[in-house]
Amino acid sequence: MTTARQASAARRRPSPTDSAARPATARVPLARLFTAENRNYYLLMGVTLFLVAFGLVMVLSSSFVSEISADASPFGVFMRQSLYAIIGIPLMLVASRMPARFWKRWAWPALLVGGALQLLVFIPGIGWGYGGNQNWIQIGGVNAQPSEFVKIALIVWIAWVLSAKQDLLGDWKHVALPIAPVAGIAILFVLIGNDLGTAMIMILIVLGCLFFAGVRLRFLGVAVIGIAILGAMFAMGSSSRSSRISTWLNGCTEQDYSGTCWQVLHGTWALANGGVFGVGLGNAKSTWNWLPHAESDFIFAVIGEELGLVGATVVLVLFVILAIAFIRIIRGTQDAFARITTAGVMVWVIGQAFVNIAVVLGVLPVLGVPLPLISAGGSALIANLLGIGVVLSLARSSDRDSTEVVEPAFGGRLMPSEGMRRP
Repeated sequence: MTTARQASAARRRPSPTDSAARPATARVPLARLFTAENRNYYLLMGVTLFLVAFGLVMVLSSSFVSEISADASPFGVFMRQSLYAIIGIPLMLVASRMPARFWKRWAWPALLVGGALQLLVFIPGIGWGYGGNQNWIQIGGVNAQPSEFVKIALIVWIAWVLSAKQDLLGDWKHVALPIAPVAGIAILFVLIGNDLGTAMIMILIVLGCLFFAGVRLRFLGVAVIGIAILGAMFAMGSSSRSSRISTWLNGCTEQDYSGTCWQVLHGTWALANGGVFGVGLGNAKSTWNWLPHAESDFIFAVIGEELGLVGATVVLVLFVILAIAFIRIIRGTQDAFARITTAGVMVWVIGQAFVNIAVVLGVLPVLGVPLPLISAGGSALIANLLGIGVVLSLARSSDRDSTEVVEPAFGGRLMPSEGMRRP
């Protein structure tokens, strides 16, 4: 019996001559190349795509009537937003296939390019402003808001630096000296353009990255106090900002109705008119030129009016699910770079959504930040999708990248290390 088994095994075992006779072939693991690492990848991508599709519907519904009244195409804003989605979604998918070392290598160049683009907003003929904010550029008929792309570049750069200094975060100099000057200059460029809302979101991003990196809480406390003092001084330095804050603190009067209270009051009335189930898509009275920026900054008010409390709650739940997807990715990785980057994008998207909704509800003064993935705005949508694409790439990357020595494209060398520090 044993002899028969050995003979059968010998017949099945390939001989050296057989392997030499067959031509050499290379097997490419295509299935693994195009397969996500875990379910968090699908959860994050699925919720993101649903929010983008839902946003396109709401952009069309909120801009249809106002475009007709302006003698423009009723589908003009919707078509532009659809074009941005067509650009942003493939960009997100391409970014999701990049390895973690790609983002580490290009952290510095991306930040420098973003800063250079932000400086263009101050050049006559290229930069232009709206509503007192000088934060846009126009080149060849294409408009863009560089500060949106500075956000993702700043997140990746901070994550690269802090992940390399994990064992040194107990010393405030290793936290403040590399981060404060670079982040401070990036935020200062935005503040010079009088865009307080975007600057606040960028500050929130920096603090979120520091927290999830494991920086000591007392360092963060000192930073928050300093930022609060500087923010109050900057806010009171403009009559427009100070009047909005005064109205928010003291309430609206009859004299403020046609001024600083107009947008806030009509947003509140839109939410109240929606009731529980809403008036139906396309039936909102606020979109008949009563609510300024209904398709962008105050689109949540239109959602509340047309879809009611139910629709507004669904939007909140979707952002909660999006936050859960981010948190699951953070908890599922041992790589400090992946953890900090994911946390930065989470604070950006979820934090900005909270600020936008809080403004519509009157919890915060009007700041002029869009609702991520839903509001009209090409730069914001593409930048949000690119940031989520970076997180998707980290969600499927293996832990072997965390031990690699990555040299940035413009020189320098950092050795990643692990460990979180808390007091």
